[in-house]
Amino acid sequence: MTEHTAPASPAEPEPATPGASAAPAPAEPAGVSPAASFLADRGVPAPSAPVIRPRRLRTTPAMRGLVAQTRIRPDALIYPVFVREDIAEPRPIGAMPGQWQHTLDSVRREAAACAAAGVGAIDLFGVPATRDETGSGAWAEDGILNRAVAAVRAEVGDALVVCADTCLDEFTSHGHCGLLRPGPGPRAGEVDNDPTLALYQAMAVAQAEAGAHMVSPSGMMDGQVAAIRAALDATGHDDVAILAYSAKYASAYFGPFREAVGSTLTGDRRTYQQDPANRREGLREVMLDVEQGADMVMVKPAGPYLDVLADVAAASPVPVAAYQVSGEYAMVEAAAANGWIDRERVIAESVMGIVRAGADCVLTYWARELAEGLGGR
Repeated sequence: MTEHTAPASPAEPEPATPGASAAPAPAEPAGVSPAASFLADRGVPAPSAPVIRPRRLRTTPAMRGLVAQTRIRPDALIYPVFVREDIAEPRPIGAMPGQWQHTLDSVRREAAACAAAGVGAIDLFGVPATRDETGSGAWAEDGILNRAVAAVRAEVGDALVVCADTCLDEFTSHGHCGLLRPGPGPRAGEVDNDPTLALYQAMAVAQAEAGAHMVSPSGMMDGQVAAIRAALDATGHDDVAILAYSAKYASAYFGPFREAVGSTLTGDRRTYQQDPANRREGLREVMLDVEQGADMVMVKPAGPYLDVLADVAAASPVPVAAYQVSGEYAMVEAAAANGWIDRERVIAESVMGIVRAGADCVLTYWARELAEGLGGR
């Protein structure tokens, strides 16, 4: 006789411990979306897994660096620097925190630091103690800008491209970039294009004699590049390059620069600088300068005119520069000072955008800082 055992009764559940939390709900299997049931209830099929995954090339800093399509090179940066005549010590520029009006001694030190960091060039601007109607200090051998060019060239030799701003606005008592038509008459006070060209010739030759590797006409006079090229060649300076401010717009972004050079301007420069509304005109101005012998061309400002810069970069047979101007610099510094942005990332991103748009060289007030951060040459 077989003995049967009665089935065991279910175990009584353990009493809950006061204060204990409920067991966590089982997690969704890996790869299952938390929205899967919501979509399934509505008849939406699950998305198929992608085969092409661009994110593979973003996984680590090393991977991102390996495949970066645009790079900021220290030797493609140009540092704009101001040299003032009537000061004994460098003077800070209030509207451009971190920038200075230099003495001849301090600009030599700045140039040496730029060369050590691997910056490609320094672009010198003069701030004279006295000015006159014709801007005669611009081509005087003892003028502050020509003395600065000589001092910097003596300091760095060929380790850094020494460039000089070739424009009268810093030297004229009226603050315009050329001679003014005398009155009376309907055109009195207008900037007189053709007589101004001879002054640019004198200025460029004086800068070349002081030791400039490159001159940079920025006054937007018609025919300025051809006139300067002829003067340089006639005086034996055929090896001095011309960086033409070819597409220079009448921009509100130039505001802080006026403090940097102690501008005496009254009125505006809209009759010779370009209308911000005109895109195609920028390319036209560039190609005219190329025809006249420019070795490099420039778009200024950079950030607000990336469309013009891209057009120029696509068409220009010579290297293209872009100037990240004082207003662009000042806005970033002001926002960073208020804690509104990540300063270093925004600086790098802003310059990267200019390079990405097609600039071969970038004039920026962060040139030395960027170069030092990139490790120099």
